[in-house]
Amino acid sequence: MRIVIADDSVLMLERLQKMLSLIDNVEVLGVYRNGIDALAGLKTFSPDLAILDNKMPGLNGVEVIRDVRKENHTIKLMLLTFYSDLIYQKQAMEAGADYFFSKSEDFEKIPEVIGQLRKNEMEKGTVAT
Repeated sequence: MRIVIADDSVLMLERLQKMLSLIDNVEVLGVYRNGIDALAGLKTFSPDLAILDNKMPGLNGVEVIRDVRKENHTIKLMLLTFYSDLIYQKQAMEAGADYFFSKSEDFEKIPEVIGQLRKNEMEKGTVAT
């Protein structure tokens, strides 16, 4: 599975990269610290999954998701935030996010979601093992 990650926190990026490095058949194509670079990376690499922070400089995660969904309806989009109020979740889902996770409460669910996505792709025959 090909993944792009974006977060303005270096610590969160390191944590995500470490987590993803422990998952078989996952390739991180790009790591970005702002929404503008993340959007450019998503358009360049066309990954299977993007993991985006909600609050980033340039464009926030919801804005990136809205822009990506204009052209790409197959990429899976995951929004991470410390602001887990329902209003943020609603905005994310309306923009086209597939997943909305609280960094403090749901972070450990990410490998499970990636595992399920990989399983779904393998069943469809759309990903190499």
